[in-house]
Amino acid sequence: MTTMLEKITEAWTKAWGEGDTTAFERLVAPEYERTSKTGAEDLARVVQQIEESHRAFGDFHVKVLRAIEDDNLVAIHWETAGKHTGEFMGVPPTGRTVTVQGASFISHSNGLITSEAVVWDPREMLSSMSIWHLGDQRSTRRKSETNAH
Repeated sequence: MTTMLEKITEAWTKAWGEGDTTAFERLVAPEYERTSKTGAEDLARVVQQIEESHRAFGDFHVKVLRAIEDDNLVAIHWETAGKHTGEFMGVPPTGRTVTVQGASFISHSNGLITSEAVVWDPREMLSSMSIWHLGDQRSTRRKSETNAH
């Protein structure tokens, strides 16, 4: 018998890793909502994000680093990687390999996913694209402060 952990991990990996959202869509309850620090999204928006990711990154793939289940909650610690070959979040292709880690906390009831909370740091992605570096901004600010005195 397949556990919910196995069903969710397989469907989630197929969706994000291969761009095949069919199994994931079948496993999602009508009231499904995905939340992150940018707000809440329904299934249609999540599918759109998966498609956008696969268009923007060649060789896009996902690796599940850890997955655990406790009652009706599945936690997936994941890593995505791909070559930035198309526009993403308004950033033109850089040709750089981008790697990002995050975690998804997926609630389920009666065999269906009811909600997902995702945590990841977009600065990690922008840094991989060489778009933004915290260190560079601090050193530039220190130089300008030193020159002002």
